[in-house]
Amino acid sequence: MTPAELSRTVLHAVRRAVDEDALRAPVPARVRVERTRPGGSGDYACAVALQLAGPAALPALEVARILRERVAAEPGVGRVEITGPGFLSFTLDAPAESDRAVLAAVREQGLAYGHGDALREEIHQFHHAREVRAAVTAQAVFRLLVAQGARGRTTCEQAPDPDWVRLGVTVDTCGTSPVPLTEIRPVPAGATAGELLKRLGPDAARWGLLRAAGHDRAALGPELLVQGEANPLFRVRYAHARARALTRGAALLGFTAEAAPYGESPTPYDAAARPLLDLMADHPGVLLAGARHRAPDRVARQLEAVAHAFFDFHDSCPPLPAGDEKPSAAHRTRLAIAEAAGTVLAGGLSLLGIRAPEHL
Repeated sequence: MTPAELSRTVLHAVRRAVDEDALRAPVPARVRVERTRPGGSGDYACAVALQLAGPAALPALEVARILRERVAAEPGVGRVEITGPGFLSFTLDAPAESDRAVLAAVREQGLAYGHGDALREEIHQFHHAREVRAAVTAQAVFRLLVAQGARGRTTCEQAPDPDWVRLGVTVDTCGTSPVPLTEIRPVPAGATAGELLKRLGPDAARWGLLRAAGHDRAALGPELLVQGEANPLFRVRYAHARARALTRGAALLGFTAEAAPYGESPTPYDAAARPLLDLMADHPGVLLAGARHRAPDRVARQLEAVAHAFFDFHDSCPPLPAGDEKPSAAHRTRLAIAEAAGTVLAGGLSLLGIRAPEHL
């Protein structure tokens, strides 16, 4: 069970409780499920019982009990606990089965993994100044919202800078508008699009403009062009390129990726893969949060974390056999994990308007 599936399972439990008249409260549009924080209980937690307590005119603990008995019987859920004032904590059954579900979802959805329709009812008009960082940020926010089902357009105070096109920026219209607007006003870049393109090129310029939170100054120095681990953009794109190289290497050795069934002995789900698998499972939630909070910087930091976890996994559990070693179930599963990581990185970069080269 993936986090998105768990969220839908909890939402279904709320609907059942309301339909059965065990709970009298409006059914929320969605239920937010988060990975349990260090020291917490279970794999995931949510605060839906606290959210519904007021409208239901019941203590949050009572709402949590009503929902617990309906969620606990669902396939894939091992245990449901009530903690604190009414939080629901979930321990998933057979973690490797959840891992397989994540890998299958990435393989099936490709670059669209993490896209959804949670914001399908929303319509936005983003308005920004004739300034390069505002323009690039507005375009990235618009991409994130569209990926979650929203609709809208972007407008600029004045005629757009012609160089914005080379940064992947388009503007639907310019000037003032009588309809309500969402202003996008990050700290200005301090340089024009033409200057940034000349110094950095489009990919490094976009990364530099989007990596920092909007209220922070963007780092737009020559470090963005460094071909080394100290440069987060290089590390993210190198992780993607390395994942694609593993697929080519495996083909030369005559095997392909395949996530092994849970319970094989010895299990091919290495402990070192856990951080990477968790990050990939959380990826849809990060994309949705980035859209909701108008924060493409969250996506950039997520990609950095995935790249870091990928290299830790790659170095500890090589997906390709060495020497005379024969490809095993472990190698096929490791390759599936590596390929999924490469897809997540490419998809995230595409939402930021940045290329993910196959070779670096």
